[in-house]
Amino acid sequence: MTPDRKIGVAMDFSKGSKLALKWTVDNLLDKGDTLYLIHIKPPLADESRNLLWSTTGSPLIPLSEFRDPEVLQKYDIQLDPEVLEMLETAPKQAHASVIAKLYWGDARDKLCQAAEALKLDALVMGSRGLGSIQRVLLGSVSSYVLASATCPVTIVKDPSAKVQGF
Repeated sequence: MTPDRKIGVAMDFSKGSKLALKWTVDNLLDKGDTLYLIHIKPPLADESRNLLWSTTGSPLIPLSEFRDPEVLQKYDIQLDPEVLEMLETAPKQAHASVIAKLYWGDARDKLCQAAEALKLDALVMGSRGLGSIQRVLLGSVSSYVLASATCPVTIVKDPSAKVQGF
């Protein structure tokens, strides 16, 4: 990868996405990189902002604004203190910029759209650890994004999760 990379992390505030964020900050971020925290919200047709930003997502939100309670309320985000702490560590530890980007819609499509629109050099996501049968029945966002994204995708698995097979 090149200097001043654009690295995205899919964040749904689950344990898996928190592990992906931690892994990214600890292992991937470097000086001059930009970390994009990408959060997908379910579509709500009755909200005007979802109609306005349904194709492009929200404006880019710098970390200084993203942690502001008014901004969080505007976007209906419940920011986890653990995630905020990791986001604040990135600029200090890796000398990287942190920017949030929100999308509304199907996570599979919107993560692939984000990778292309933001011109990401890499995308990191957590895994829920679905077994083979569950993946077939429920589908897997990570499998879809891995196969369809325009950039390399890293899946961070929870080492304590037991994956069930057939």
